[in-house]
This record gives sequence, structure tokens and C-alpha cells, in this order.
Amino acid sequence: MSRHAHDAYDTRDSQEAIGGGARRSLAVIGAGPAGLAATLAAAARGSHVTLIDAGAQAGGQFYRQPAEELGARRPQALHHQWRTWERLRDGLAAQIAAGRVTHLTDHHVWCVERLGLDEPTGFLVHALRGPAQEEPSVVRADTVVLATGAYEKVLPFPGWTLPGVITAGGAQAMLKVGLVLQGRTAVVAGTGPLLLPVAAGLASAGAEVAALVESAGAQHVARHARTLSAHPDKLVEGAGYVAELMRRRVRLKARHAVVEAQGDGALEAVTVAALDPAGRVTPGSEQVIRCDTLAVGHGLLPHTDLAETLGCRLEGPAVAVDDEQRTDVRGVWAAGEATGVGGAALSLAEGHIAGCSAAARLAGREPDPRAWNAAAKSRARARDFIASVDAVFAPRAYWAEQVTDDTVVCRCEEVPASAIREAVDELGATDARTVKLLTRAGMGWCQGRMCGPAVAGLTGCEPVPSRRPFARPVPLGVLARAGEERPDE
Repeated sequence: MSRHAHDAYDTRDSQEAIGGGARRSLAVIGAGPAGLAATLAAAARGSHVTLIDAGAQAGGQFYRQPAEELGARRPQALHHQWRTWERLRDGLAAQIAAGRVTHLTDHHVWCVERLGLDEPTGFLVHALRGPAQEEPSVVRADTVVLATGAYEKVLPFPGWTLPGVITAGGAQAMLKVGLVLQGRTAVVAGTGPLLLPVAAGLASAGAEVAALVESAGAQHVARHARTLSAHPDKLVEGAGYVAELMRRRVRLKARHAVVEAQGDGALEAVTVAALDPAGRVTPGSEQVIRCDTLAVGHGLLPHTDLAETLGCRLEGPAVAVDDEQRTDVRGVWAAGEATGVGGAALSLAEGHIAGCSAAARLAGREPDPRAWNAAAKSRARARDFIASVDAVFAPRAYWAEQVTDDTVVCRCEEVPASAIREAVDELGATDARTVKLLTRAGMGWCQGRMCGPAVAGLTGCEPVPSRRPFARPVPLGVLARAGEERPDE
């Protein structure tokens, strides 16, 4: 990691730390790279921070840890940038011991309530705590940093609901947290830089990776070679994964895609096909690969539910922020994947800037941009890099042509592609909301998080912000008592 990236999340106390007096409070939601960086930066500058996270321990998705009872002897073998994680972990422990940070684990935030609409006077963070997610908890804070991360984007294809078909991130999470493999023979497919570490991790853990199927081709990389070459650390990281896969004789099938998964009650094989330059399947190129696991992913989407509930403006799928990582809602900052998916280095830089800015404004001071100069440079470089990565690994065009009418698109409500197409072609739907009302696609447990991009792609409708009132399902009893709850902090 570059020196600039290290400076972006420096955990040492700052000379700007506030001495004495009552401290105003900051709530940071999410304990991944962005949330940890924001927490440490703000705490080092005198703010009291309540770090609220759904996980049993800090780290988020990127720094997932094996369950303690498994007794993993070398958890670092499953991680990239382990030393960075150790600095974040140790910095958090030191701030907790000093009384500057309160870390609330197993707290699943379902709503952030703004107190005073015209002149905000603070926020109430509503959460459900515990594994059952039924115990209400309320945290009072003067300001909020949203570091809510991202979730995987998966596009449907025939057979994608078979047992044995999982997301690429899901396969990685099972390996990191449970030290388990979904099966013995795997195919990793889709598009995006996540596929390389997933395939390498599965192979290193003992799975036979029959193929890595990537829809992007060498020509996509060549178009952005100049920008990509300006980030040699990333290229070295990627080359390391490729070398590991080649050493284990994993077939790398670029400009290919999985067009069907087959099996009788469970996954037994996948059909892959070559793609032409436009992204369409090349007739006659189909090939069947035997496997019992398919780890598939098509990138990530920002988690914006809480930001939308607060009324924060979005730019595309992400939360819009200024140079200080402030949203357009007073008292609310956002950092990390919620403001645009860009990886851990970008999340660390954005989190540090958000923490510095929030701490200064909590203390009634105008922030000094020099406090995050190194982080701002790291942020600019990372954003430049990720823009090229997004262009290289964009989901292939014409994927919907392989989605047969009987393919289930909305798994929660079991809505097939035929019903979605009928809503547009025969019933006159012209937007995603009307398709949802006519078919129930997106009305289930996940509230369209999984099927939303697929519905939009099948119908040609632009995806729109959902404006969900809650970020997760909430028991009716909790809602009934919400007005009577007292803040925990």
C-alpha cells in the first residue's frame, strides 16, 4: 500500500483534538473500512463516537473474520491488506479503552430519524439488536456518518435459482467466516475484479476451480491501459491472483459468460459461451462444464436505504457528497461504497475525510482541509482508477436475450420473466414502479434489492430510487413502541 493510502487512515491522536468540556456525539453506521476510518479520525479529534454495526465484530464485508470458536490459526491467509486491518483494529481498541468510542455490535439499523426538519437538532438511530433482530435499540446523536457499504448485483439466467448457485461475495464470505466451501468443484463467473480473489481463494482452500468465466476481454483492458498502468500496486495485486490461478491450472475464459445452469434438484453443470464484440453470445460456442458450485457476480451496488430515508440526494445509484463527504442533508455525512463502489482504499480515504470534517463541525469550527490533504489525494487517485475499472467490467450488453420466459426473476415473489415482459408488451407499463404493481416483482422480503436491476434490464425501464421507509423488515411490536423508546446512548 502506498504511503498516501496509509496516511489517509492514520490512527494517531491529532493536534486538533479538543481538550476538556462536554463532547457532542457522532454516530457512525457501519464498521467496514469507511466506518472505521471515520470513527478513528473523529475520535482522535475529540468527538465521542458511537460505532453501530450489524456484525459481531468490526471489519465489514472486506475484513470479515472467521468465527472465534473455529480457532483459525492463520486468518490473514484469507485476506488482502492484513496489516491495514491490524492498524484499524488496534486503533479502534485503543479508542474504546480511552472512552472515546462506544462500539455497538449486532445492531441492525432500520431507520435514522431526523429531529427537527427545518432546523435539525440531532438524530435518533433506530436499530434491532441481537441475532433474532427483535430487540429495539435507539441511539441519540448530534450528527451521523453513513458508511453502509454495498451489496452484490446479480443478473438472472436460466437455472440461477438451483441450489449450488451462489453469489461470488457469498462464496468468499462462507470461506472467510465459516472456513467452509460450498462444494468441491466450482465455476466462478460474471464480471468484475472481485472474481479474481474469489477464484484464487477457493482454489487455495482446496476447491477445484474448473473455470473463471469473465465477460470482459483483453480489448476492454487495452482501452484503459494508460489509467490502469498508473496504479502499479493494483496491477501487481491482480497479477498475483492470476499467477495463483495459473499455478493451479484454472482455465481463464475471458469474453465468455454463463448462459445456463443445469441440474436435477441441485447444480450439476453450467453452459458457458463466447461473446462477440457487442456482447452477444456467439452461436455454436457453447460448452458444458461440470461443477457443483457456481459463484457468480456482476459487480456491486451502493446501500443507500438510510440515506434515501433521510432525503439525501443521489447521483445515479450512489449518495451525492461534497469534498468534505457531506450530503445535502445538514448533519449527515456519507463515505465508502454508499457514495460509489470503489474498493477499500477509496473507502478508507473517504471515511477519514468524513470523520475529520464531522469532528470539526461538531466542535463548532470550520474544517481545515489540510487535515485530510493526503486522504484527498488518495481519494482522487482511487476514483480515477475505479472509473476505468467500471468501464472495463461493465455488465455485458444483451444479457437479457438469454433469459427465457420461465426463468424466475423475482425469487421472493416467484415472478417469471414472462410476467415482466407481459407487463410491458401487453399491459403498457412504462416504468419500473408500474411493472412492480402489475407483477409483484420487488414486493418480497428483499424489497427489490436483488431483482431490481434485472427487472429494469428486462423492461428497458430506468431504475429509480425506492424511497423505502425502513432499511430492513421490522416487527410490528417494535414499530408500535417506537415512539416510547428511550435512547441507549
